Amino acid sequence: MTSCATCELPLVLEIESHGDDHVDSPMRGGASTTVAHMVPDDVQMSCGCHFHWQCLLSAYQILQCPSCASNISSISTTGDQQILCTLHNEGGLQTDLDILPLLTEEIYLKAYPEERRARAFLEFCREGDVEAIIGLLKKATGDSDSDDEDEEEEDEEDGDEDEEGLKLTPAQILLYQDPTGTSHSGLHIAVLAGQIEVIYLLLLLGAPHPGRFLPTDVVVAADRLGAVQLCDRLGVTIDIRSLKDAEGKLALDYFEMAGLDGRLGYIEPEILEPQEVLTNTARMRLWQ
Repeated sequence: MTSCATCELPLVLEIESHGDDHVDSPMRGGASTTVAHMVPDDVQMSCGCHFHWQCLLSAYQILQCPSCASNISSISTTGDQQILCTLHNEGGLQTDLDILPLLTEEIYLKAYPEERRARAFLEFCREGDVEAIIGLLKKATGDSDSDDEDEEEEDEEDGDEDEEGLKLTPAQILLYQDPTGTSHSGLHIAVLAGQIEVIYLLLLLGAPHPGRFLPTDVVVAADRLGAVQLCDRLGVTIDIRSLKDAEGKLALDYFEMAGLDGRLGYIEPEILEPQEVLTNTARMRLWQ
């Protein structure tokens, strides 16, 4: 049987599932049980080496196989670098899967665990998950509506319980820009993904005097979700619309370049016009 090149154990993972085991008892009740079973956990690299996913993350070296040191990168048809593998896990078998983005993300978060929450924020902006964005920012301010113990355990597993000095402030999360390539902010991402509700939310939280340009019904809906109360607590002093990406483009530039005024018919380009273009000095003040 093929084994993991790192730990030399079989390429399976034990997972637990909860179910109702109905057994005879004086009350004829069903007892909740935890059942453990094995699922595949096999990442086969182009060099032929196999790894558990977590073993690969722990041992991965940039563009090299952790076991045989072969170059495992290739160039895609679009000219981008990629790392293709065959992945066999609980979800099934996937061939020619590019895992470079996942590996890059995990390596970055190992080096900068304090940014895990901010990177989740960017993903929520891409997915259009308004409630998750509000919940994340509330939690960052210390105002969480949930005291669920599972949530606290999840934070500890994700490295969210870092020293206080390493945590990003709510304002830093809101204005966070992806440093791994594009430098896109949440607003850039929301515009490119056509997420209208997220665009409105980010303008409400991160633009000066949002009441001047946001529809009343949007503000009312945001208030019901607790977003309006967040505005004062975030302490944002820089217009989110003024953030520029690695190419020097504003979110407004992508809105106009891609003709998104047709797709995002409810949004006028003018509301994405920054009040003040962000200077390097202002950007440095944000992170001090």
